[in-house]
Amino acid sequence: MKKKLEIATAIKYNSNIDTAPIVLAKGQGAIAQKILEVADESNIKIYKDEKLAKQLMSLSIGQEIPPHLYQVVAEILAFVINLDESGNKDYVEK
Repeated sequence: MKKKLEIATAIKYNSNIDTAPIVLAKGQGAIAQKILEVADESNIKIYKDEKLAKQLMSLSIGQEIPPHLYQVVAEILAFVINLDESGNKDYVEK
């Protein structure tokens, strides 16, 4: 059986500058692992959602997420903010 290739994407959002969240990084295999390592080293929360990651992989780095993903990304950002405030674990799996 072929091993499943891991993917990772990173988004950023600054409400003072950005009109929508932006794809900051994306990759598979070793690049995905590096994205996760950098997030961990930087104390950035990780939200594991393979379906969303696949959708974000189709975007270009620096591209705003499309409107049809606003709701799900907003829910994730709100959830991660809540994790930060409550001091819970560093990642969540969907």
